[in-house]
Amino acid sequence: MNQPRHCPAVLIAAPASGQGKTTVTAALARLHRNQGRKVRVFKCGPDFLDPMILERASGAPVYQLDMWMVGEQESRRLLWEAAAEADLILIEGVMGLFDGTPSSADLARHFGVPVLGVIDGTAMAQTFGALALGLAKYQPDLPFAGVLANRVGTLRHAQLLEGSLTEGLRWYGALSRETGIELPSRHLGLVQASELNDLDVRLDAAAEALASSCEVALPPAVEFAAPDVIAVEPLLKNVRIAVARDEAFAFTYGASLDLLRVMGAELNFFSPIRDTQLPEADSLYLPGGYPELHHVALSQNTAMVEAIRAHHAAGKPLLAECGGMLYLLDSLTDVEGTRAELVGLLKGDAVMQKRLAALALQAVDLPEGSLRGHTYHHSLTTTELTPIARGLSPNGGRGAEAVYREGRMTASYVHFYFPSNPAAVAALFAPGLEAAIAGKPAPTMGGVMPEGSQSPVGAGSPAMGL
Repeated sequence: MNQPRHCPAVLIAAPASGQGKTTVTAALARLHRNQGRKVRVFKCGPDFLDPMILERASGAPVYQLDMWMVGEQESRRLLWEAAAEADLILIEGVMGLFDGTPSSADLARHFGVPVLGVIDGTAMAQTFGALALGLAKYQPDLPFAGVLANRVGTLRHAQLLEGSLTEGLRWYGALSRETGIELPSRHLGLVQASELNDLDVRLDAAAEALASSCEVALPPAVEFAAPDVIAVEPLLKNVRIAVARDEAFAFTYGASLDLLRVMGAELNFFSPIRDTQLPEADSLYLPGGYPELHHVALSQNTAMVEAIRAHHAAGKPLLAECGGMLYLLDSLTDVEGTRAELVGLLKGDAVMQKRLAALALQAVDLPEGSLRGHTYHHSLTTTELTPIARGLSPNGGRGAEAVYREGRMTASYVHFYFPSNPAAVAALFAPGLEAAIAGKPAPTMGGVMPEGSQSPVGAGSPAMGL
């Protein structure tokens, strides 16, 4: 259990957002998968949409890595466990390579994973080499693998970009700017994988295009040290949790759902759009998603609205995050001005904005304990409710998000990362458990495993969103 493991790995990063990191990471994953290799992909930082694409590309679960929200030990555990089964580990960075505290570069340096720089070559020639050199040399102790050009026009264009490289920087190839390869997006990021009927065609085309311009070779192996092991008590043993999952509510962390199962919970998924009743459940989890795209259908499903009201009236636990919280409000109005009345358990209204309203990592001190997560939304909410807590950004990001509570219902714009405090999460979901655990210090999930067993790398999936 304490032996290091070795696996080829690279972290795909870029000078800025919008350079095509997800397209390139997905192309690399599908390329090596089509070669018969087992590929595991991770995403730096809080994100829900990119991992959906990357799971389809790799055929394996995608989890988050982050030195603050996920933590060093939990990130170490995830990499170490992946190294046991994978032929290749790919990590997609977040924002620009050096952006944020901690940054993608910080994570790459800490775990010794070399960086593959992705640069959008549109309207660029020899300047490509200057950008590549800057990425490679800005922090001298950063392991750097080489660069890949994205959105290249012609073969001659690719040759110009490759020829601009200096100081022995390795050329990893190029991807064309063909529209059949690019992945479509909307206001919160990429379109959900389930909405793209031609996604596999796009992924195979991207993989084939990449294979024609570079070697299909594995990078050098990286050594991943074994994590510390922390036991998790079965605090949710035999607790049935109904989890919303459909086109409107799909933003869940795979690691969070894994934790609920490790603590003994039984997860039963349902659709607030189509189902007319809740599964048999002790607790209810309404994660984020795109309710603004389906708010009329949600409003028209009055049977489900009544079922959720009845769940709350019975005094059962309910956690609603971002889009899930909007669903509980009196109404939601989209950017076109269409208003729909919703569950009405939280007195207030939300209106979608065309511009970003908040983006920040968040630490929230609840009565049950401190939880970490993030916020990212395009809606504004008006309410006279008094919050029981507010989030605090560790790096001064916008948003000190309110957390509201009515009985056993807890609601906020914050997407919580459950493994940051298992005991606090158990207190939110377990009937009768909150009084016993409130205020009790609990370890974070760094190398968490249930007592007497090895923790799974289970199926699960995060761009950020409501």
